[in-house]
Formats: sequence, C-alpha cells, structure tokens
Amino acid sequence: MRFRTTVLLSGKTATGIRVPPEVIEELGAGRKPPVRVTIGGYSFRTTVAPRGDRYLVGINAQNREGTGVSAGDEVDVDIDLDTAPRELAVPDDLAEALAAQPEARRFFDGLTHSQKRWYVEPVEQAKKPETRVRRVERAVAMLREGRRR
Repeated sequence: MRFRTTVLLSGKTATGIRVPPEVIEELGAGRKPPVRVTIGGYSFRTTVAPRGDRYLVGINAQNREGTGVSAGDEVDVDIDLDTAPRELAVPDDLAEALAAQPEARRFFDGLTHSQKRWYVEPVEQAKKPETRVRRVERAVAMLREGRRR
C-alpha cells in the first residue's frame, strides 16, 4: 500500500511517520503489525507502534541515511505486511558465552526479535576488543538474571 506523509521529529533526533488507520486496517494484522517500509527505493523491516489513536513507524539513523530523508520531508511510503521470519545472527563470541550459561541461553531464546537485538547490537558495534568482551559479559550477566533490558 502506498501513501504520502511527512517525516515527523520527536525530541532532538527521533523521527518517524504516521501511518493512516485505514492502512493498518487493510494490512489486517492487528494494531502492531510487522511491516516492510520502502521510502525512496530503500526498504527496512519494523513494527508499527500504536500510540493512542495514532500509528507510527520510527525511522532510525541508519534508515534515515538509507532513505535520504529528514524531519519535515514529504515522502511517498510503500508499506506491506512482513510475514517473513525475523532472524538475528548472534555473534560467535556472544553465542559461545551463552552456550556456557544454559539458563542465560534459554532466557535469550525466549525473547522477542527486538529484545534480542538489544543484546546483540551493542556487541556488534563495539570498536575495541576489550569493549566487546565487556559487552558480552554484561549481556550474559543480564540474561542470567532474567532481565529483558
């Protein structure tokens, strides 16, 4: 489905778009459907966030760069229901640490895709090896404690 909207700014840098209620209804997957959004030929996967009577899709920094949009821009948006499985590649060092801690691994396996990303992305983004080691250790400790975030 295609619609035209304005990229909204919330706070200093958070951006997103409003999805018309009729689009959500036509998707037919509830109030918080997983979707594939395409703006300017660039596609990304996300989930619609219901906020009261509004439906929003966030556009993070990586997706803003990919789409070439910024707050205030008028954009054409293609949005489709995303039924493909959400898979996340767990870095080898984090996977090894989780294998050594079965209770942390079980807890991690029960998390949603977004919750798993919260643990994986900081490990992947570490620039120094010692930072990466610390982040893996912290993630495993939090998972062992049963912390979702």
